[in-house]
Order: sequence, then C-alpha cells, then structure tokens
Amino acid sequence: MLGRPSLLLSRSGSFRPENLGQNAMAMIGNLCFTIFVVGVLVFTIIAATYQPEDPLFHPSAKITNFLTSKSNATFRADDSVVRTGEDFLGVNQTAFTTFINLNDVDVPENAGSGGVTENNLDCSGKIDDPVDCTDPDVFHLLMRAAIEKFKDIHFYRFGKPVRGSNDSSCHMAWRFRPKEGKTAAFYKDYRSFVVSRSENCTLDVVSIGDYHSGGNARKRKRKNRAGSDRTLGKLDEGFEKVTPKTEGEPIALPVVGEAVNDSLPVVESESSFGNGKYLIYSGGGDRCKSMSHYLWSFMCALGEAQYLNRTLIMDLSICLSKIYTSSGVDEEGKDFRFYFDFEHLKDSASVLDQVQFWSDWDQWHKKDRLSLHLVEDFRITPMKLSGVQDTLITRKFGSVEPDNYWYRVCEGETESVVQRPWHLVWKSRRLMDIVSAISSRLNWDYDSVHVVRGEKAGNREMWPHLAEDTSPEALLSSLQDKIDDGRNLYIATNEADTSFFDPLKDKYSTHFLHEYKDLWDDKSEWYAETAKLNNGNPVEFDGYMRASVDTEVFFRGKKQVETFNDLTRDCKDGINTCTSSS
Repeated sequence: MLGRPSLLLSRSGSFRPENLGQNAMAMIGNLCFTIFVVGVLVFTIIAATYQPEDPLFHPSAKITNFLTSKSNATFRADDSVVRTGEDFLGVNQTAFTTFINLNDVDVPENAGSGGVTENNLDCSGKIDDPVDCTDPDVFHLLMRAAIEKFKDIHFYRFGKPVRGSNDSSCHMAWRFRPKEGKTAAFYKDYRSFVVSRSENCTLDVVSIGDYHSGGNARKRKRKNRAGSDRTLGKLDEGFEKVTPKTEGEPIALPVVGEAVNDSLPVVESESSFGNGKYLIYSGGGDRCKSMSHYLWSFMCALGEAQYLNRTLIMDLSICLSKIYTSSGVDEEGKDFRFYFDFEHLKDSASVLDQVQFWSDWDQWHKKDRLSLHLVEDFRITPMKLSGVQDTLITRKFGSVEPDNYWYRVCEGETESVVQRPWHLVWKSRRLMDIVSAISSRLNWDYDSVHVVRGEKAGNREMWPHLAEDTSPEALLSSLQDKIDDGRNLYIATNEADTSFFDPLKDKYSTHFLHEYKDLWDDKSEWYAETAKLNNGNPVEFDGYMRASVDTEVFFRGKKQVETFNDLTRDCKDGINTCTSSS
C-alpha cells in the first residue's frame, strides 16, 4: 500500500506541463500511422474488386483493349465474321443531326401542282423536247421527289443532276443514312428519274429507278496516288469525306456506294524508294487460319510498322480457311481486297504490295547499297528495333506453332506500347454495297433475326436446347412480343434449307440472303470488279462473304433479335461458357 501513492505520483507526473508537448507528438504520430494503415487497407480492397468500364463505350483508340490480347498465345479463333474498324467508331452522333428536310428545298415560283413549270417556253410542238437536267428548278423537283418517296432515310447531300439514258431521263446522286442507322457510315445512291412534260409545260417526276440505276451520276474513280500522298481531301461531285473527331483525332467515315479505287500504290522514283524505311513479316503459321486469326496477326504487323514509322510490305494474296470454302479445303490465291477496304488502308497508312516491293528492291538495292536487318526471334520487341537504321527490317518466322504466329510480337511488354490501328481496316466496300442494295430493296424498313443452327443445333451435348429453341414454332412464340405482325423480317441464318422457316410466312414477310443473288451473279457489278482484281478470272462469292453480308444486313434491321441473347438459354460457345456479354 505504501507503493501506491508513489505510483500515482509517477503516473500523474506524465501530465505535468513540461511533458504535454511530448505526449501530443506521440498521439499525432499514432493517429497518422492509424490513418496510413486504414488507407492501405481501403486501397487494397478497391484494387481487388475494381472492374474496368465496358470498353464498348470507349472510342476507337481503345479497341485493342476490347479485343483482348492473348499473352499466353492461346488465341481462340472462330468462324464468325470479324469486327473491323468501322464497327468501333465512337462517333459523336451530332455529326448526323444536320440533314436535308423537304422544307429545306426551295419551291420555285413557277411550280405547278405536283411539278415545275418551265420558264419562257412555248410548249406547242415541244412536249417531246429533251428535259434540261441542269436547270435548277429541275434539280429542286428531283430532290423533293426523292425526299417524299424515301421516308426511312435522311438525306445529307445531293449531287447535281445529269442527263440520263434518254431525253426524258435525269440521273442524280445523293448521300444518306437510314433514319435509325446504328452504324457510323454514310451511303451513296444514284438513281434514274423519268420526267414528263405536260401540254402546259409542267414537269413531273413519273418514276424513280432502282438502287444505283442512275449510273451517269456516279463519281468516276480517282487516279491512283503515290504511296507518299495519303491526304484525305475532297471528292468529286461536291461530296466531301466527313471526318467527325474522336478524342481530338479526325476519323474518316466509310461512304458505301462510292466508286472504289483499290489499285496498288507505286513508288514514284528510285530516290523515294531508297529514302524509305520498310518492315516485312515473312513465313509463319498464320496462313489458312480463320479470318479473325489472320486479322489479329496482320494488325500486329501494321501496328509495329506504325510504331517504327516504316512502310509495311504486305502480301495481298491470302489463304482462305476451309471453314469458309465450298470445297472444304483451304484455298490459296484470295485477294485481300475481296474482303477489306484497301483504298482506305492505302490512303490512311503507308503500305506497299510485296510483289511490287521486291521488284523495286531487286532493281535498286545493290546500286543504292540498301541494307537489310533480319530478326528471327519474335521476343525481340519493336522497342529494341526503334534505333535500327537499315532500309528494311525483315521479321522471319519459323515452322513451330504457336511461336511462329505473327501476333506473338505484340505480346508481353509490347502490348502496352504498340497499339493495333483498327481504324485503318474496314470491310470491303464492294460487299457493303451489296448490303446497302439489299437494305434499299427493303426500303430500310425491316426487322431482323439471327438464327444459328447448322452443326451447333445438331450437337446437343454442347447446345442442348438450341434445336428446339430455334424451331419454327419456338421462333413464332419468341418473336410475337418482339416483332409486329406483317413486318418485313430478314432472317440471317446458316440453315441451308430456308423452307424450314415457311411457318413464319403466315405472320411476317420473310427475306433471305439467297433472294438477292443477282447482286453477285455473273451479270453484277461486284462480279465484274472482283474479276478485274483477279486477272480476269471469276471470283466465288464464298462462305465468308456470305456470312459477312448476311450479318451486316441483320445489323441494319430496325429491331434485331439475336440467337444467344434472345432465343435460347444456351451459350454461344457451348455449355458452361456463358458470360455477362453473351
């Protein structure tokens, strides 16, 4: 007991005035340490549970992240249609709000009921005289007729009319988009107008021809430009390439229906060839793989070329995988330009065809002492090659898969440095013109359903419900709350026998791809132009082209019903593979 007073005194001594400062510093230190520990804990929890935003809401600069790099070389290919740059354009939709209404077209003072009366013309004996298509009043008459007839599209620009196929015909072009368009693209149509003149000189539009019937109003192909001239300028006929901005950088939009100039770029002179820097990928195991595999690897090569500020030497001859061919075997000799928009690529990036390149190289490399740098290990990163001064860098790939896949170059640390430039690769505008033609025949006023059957419907182990869920009876039940009766219904499907869907005709006006085969048969524009690319030999409208057109027509429907999102509980890639996005 005698010790307690002294203990209390010793404890109370810590509260003496001379000790308060020391105690306060200790308390502050303990408080700061506590805050630090709590902060570390909160940061750890956030880092462990954070999920990034959906990359679909990011613009095109973020496309590579969406497409998910496979750093362990387990890239899984499939037979679906690949997405290309125009599918990911994060275009501000205000770029499409300014369109031409009927009220924007002047009504001439001499306009009659439903037509235009010509000035200072005695019509006696001149009713059959040629119509002056260049007359501004005739121009306004044609514009008003087009706007009144095609109510499901927005018009953005009209080209000046020209004389048609006879004295009473005018051809006129316009740029448009469907009113409910979901793709960032413009379309061009040019049609024939039949104009009649009455006894009192009144002009009226009697009829408007089919899609692309006004060939005289079509813009001529531009002359091929040198590879070094890639400026996107104005087009003919007053049409301009619209370039809405994404993240401060102008991104050109596809214009489907323009004449395509995908001739090969050429080097202007020996000096310009010698001053250039080039990159080529040689060999490898990517050939004859799926289109998604091919494009994933090609975009890696293109991305490295852009990172190194070099011209990519590309092989325009590709091998089409047997999963797309009617013969069931891989087919060599297909042209890149059959499937992709080479004009946009060569206008937007520095590329050369390898046949032309090697011809120039053989001619000039010894004379000009052009040097070559060979790289045989894909683990040598583009960053390590940035200081190479040789004229040509050749990446040579071996025969052992998967280490001989081109896309291996863009894995690991390179993944965060070299970006795949997806905005440079678009789908073939010739194929997209077929899509536009089909949509136009349906007046851009249709709904669509994608019905996957084929091998998947027969594999009940992986897709146990798909066959029943896509039967005609099940389709009628699923669609009754989604598609109104009597609507045009485009059915995109891999079902070979389309009569399978006959029961749907009682409620809908059904349409299938094969109904439009005149757009690619031997009398079509597509057939003639692809044959020119193929040294005069006809080109088969192969399985990949069919799937691509079928899918794109589906995407342009006003209402779209998907198989694995709307019709069945099965997962797209088989049992137990469903994700939140599928």
